[in-house]
Amino acid sequence: MLMVVLWPAFLMACVATGLFFSLVDPMELIVLDERVQVHIIGAYTIGFFAFWLLGIISSSLTVLLVQKAR
Repeated sequence: MLMVVLWPAFLMACVATGLFFSLVDPMELIVLDERVQVHIIGAYTIGFFAFWLLGIISSSLTVLLVQKAR
C-alpha cells in the first residue's frame, strides 16, 4: 500500500518540479519579502521534496477515501 501512495506522488513531483522550475528561476524566489538565499541545487531539492510531500498527501487521501468506500 505504501508504494501505491509513494510512486504516483514521486512521478508527479518530477513533473511538477520540471514545470515549476522551467517557469521560475530559483535565484529569483522571494519568500516573505526576503530573497531566498539557497544554492540553486538546494532550491531544486527543496522544491522537489515539497512537491513530493503534496503528492503524498493527495495520494494518501485518495487511498483513504477508496478504503472507506468499500
